[in-house]
Amino acid sequence: MKNIYKIKWTIHALNELKETFTYLETNWTKKELNKLALEIEKVLNLISINPELFPKTTTKTTIRRVTITKHNTLYYRINDKTIEILSFFSNKRNPDNLEL
Repeated sequence: MKNIYKIKWTIHALNELKETFTYLETNWTKKELNKLALEIEKVLNLISINPELFPKTTTKTTIRRVTITKHNTLYYRINDKTIEILSFFSNKRNPDNLEL
């Protein structure tokens, strides 16, 4: 049986997630918001079971990325038995503004 890693969100990532949902609440239906929330949960479950499932970034090899939707990418780092969520980045933003 594989180890389950604990998921820990940084304040920065939580703020980005909150900003994303605040924006989407005015532009998406509840059904679409629920679908996004389920997709995030599904990806987090996959990462907690197999944190090396998704590719490393090309600029920082200790950081991995997973595209949640065409609009959002989640960046994370593996620390011992913890997965640290670093960013919930909106792909519509300038990539130069990505803070890892």
